[in-house]
Amino acid sequence: MRLKIAGPLVIGLVVAGCASMSSPPPRDPAPRPPTVSEGGDGCGAGPVQDRVGRHYGESLGESIRRESGAGAFRVMRPGEAHTLEYRGDRLNVRLDEDGVITDIGCG
Repeated sequence: MRLKIAGPLVIGLVVAGCASMSSPPPRDPAPRPPTVSEGGDGCGAGPVQDRVGRHYGESLGESIRRESGAGAFRVMRPGEAHTLEYRGDRLNVRLDEDGVITDIGCG
């Protein structure tokens, strides 16, 4: 007799538990990263934008670093791992598979 009562009781508890579950509250979208503007960026990317489209070399990298005045500098090649934290004083130079600069920006 206990088995006849326990079965419906368990099913009832499971159904009640599922009914009380609700979806999580909606999240606010992540803020957009700052954009580079001529003279208004914290890493000095504006003055060196004319290097986009050129083949990257160590001497070009050094001139970009020097002219930008960036607090930190990194070259980002395809397939390499990079940290994702944003640093407004860091200048990122992105290259394509051929070593051509595709983007220069803060981050």
